[in-house]
Amino acid sequence: MQSPHFGIRKAFFLALLLLVTTDSATAQSTPKLSNGQLVYVSTYSNVFVNNLNTKFQLSTLLSIRNTDPKYSITVLLADYFDSDGRKIKRYILSPVRLAPLATRIYFVEPQDTTGGAGANFLVQWEADRPVNQPIIEAVMSNLYNNQGLAFRSPGRVITDHSK
Repeated sequence: MQSPHFGIRKAFFLALLLLVTTDSATAQSTPKLSNGQLVYVSTYSNVFVNNLNTKFQLSTLLSIRNTDPKYSITVLLADYFDSDGRKIKRYILSPVRLAPLATRIYFVEPQDTTGGAGANFLVQWEADRPVNQPIIEAVMSNLYNNQGLAFRSPGRVITDHSK
């Protein structure tokens, strides 16, 4: 006999899989090339449940994916900010080179409440030549007491350095 938690875990992971695969239907036919960008990524270290007095803590996984199959990019900045716009943490202390199709992730623990419901990341990257834009997004999730929640937040370009 399966445990009662098996169905909840299965539903949680199916929902996560659905979130991850929904972008394939919206893929662009011609990629937009860029030499670099500053990208804003909204995140949520918690969400409110039922009322404003109950918070559900979430982990955050910031994912930076180089989608170019030929050329590297360099990630210059991955800074984490709280709801008031104050910088909490700098995740990159020196430039990080991402090889073609490589991925770098940065993780915020669910116990870290410093970001608040309006937390966000700023990510800056550059390349020596025009390349496919990377996919930069955050995935928030947690599973607690038979309740699971997972969703993603795509990055939004706020400055483009295309040449």
